[in-house]
Amino acid sequence: MEIPWMKAGTADEGATALVMASRFRLRSAWRSPVFLVHSMRLWWQARRSPGALGLSLRASPFKGTFWTLSAWTDRKALYAYARANPHGAVMKRIRPWTEDSVFRFWELPVAELPRNPSGGRDLWADGIERLDRPEET
Repeated sequence: MEIPWMKAGTADEGATALVMASRFRLRSAWRSPVFLVHSMRLWWQARRSPGALGLSLRASPFKGTFWTLSAWTDRKALYAYARANPHGAVMKRIRPWTEDSVFRFWELPVAELPRNPSGGRDLWADGIERLDRPEET
């Protein structure tokens, strides 16, 4: 299941975006329905958050694995969203349900962000590749 890339806000074409990819693996796929409901709530929150430039969500509920892909004007905007409710409260609730979670961050010129739902494929491929390799130290 996927919610394709959706443009959220705007930024100067010459600016740099902060891109974040995340993957959550649940301890039990039985938690997937509730996790998916929470994921949708947080997706709606992110879409309306100041500094959000675009986002997408993927889920493999039967495997208990969920991915997010988002772009932000900067870390300050991303962290403001992460601390705000419902995100802050939901993360505290679901953290014990996760076996592991992985986050990757990188910068990309705003002009290179997808402009339509089908344009997110390349960004997803980059994000999945980054999530699958060990974190650089």
